[in-house]
Amino acid sequence: MVIYWIACYLIGTILTAWWVGKWRGTDLRRERSGNLGARNAGAVLGKTAFFITFIGDASKAALAVSLGRYLEFGPWAVAFGGFAVVAGHLFPFWLRGRGGKGIAAFIGASLIVAPQLFLVMAIGFAAALLLIRSATLAMLAGFTAFSAFMIWFGEFPAAWPLLAAMALILWKHVPDIKESFHNRFGRT
Repeated sequence: MVIYWIACYLIGTILTAWWVGKWRGTDLRRERSGNLGARNAGAVLGKTAFFITFIGDASKAALAVSLGRYLEFGPWAVAFGGFAVVAGHLFPFWLRGRGGKGIAAFIGASLIVAPQLFLVMAIGFAAALLLIRSATLAMLAGFTAFSAFMIWFGEFPAAWPLLAAMALILWKHVPDIKESFHNRFGRT
């Protein structure tokens, strides 16, 4: 099982944005936010780069989690695989820990680990996006809905590693959250 978790981390370190940037002759680490994720790829290279990066990062996480299911590991072990793939995406060893911010990887992992929670998260995100028109702040609402539903109903104890993954993602997004909050609601 430990080998599976290590494999998940290593799969997570395959950063689609890095490859898309290479393909387009751009080092995304030196552009705009320097982040190797879909948002920066899209901002620098356009919508196609965004979608390729998003789909690639979500797919690698879904693949890693599906591998755990195929190997018939228990739900908690598979969810920890989801955490490991997100951690690999956030902190790739070969780039000295400077990866993406984990949203697409989390989406891919959570879709396989707990599709019901993913649906709750998607609804929370969509509702908040309509109200506050900030994807970053809507992400907070989606994560809150995911967490609240999981804790309140207690039906998904195996998904706890995904809460740890969310915490890492939020930590990586603190500057973006502050900026979005101040842009949307003004400085306090």
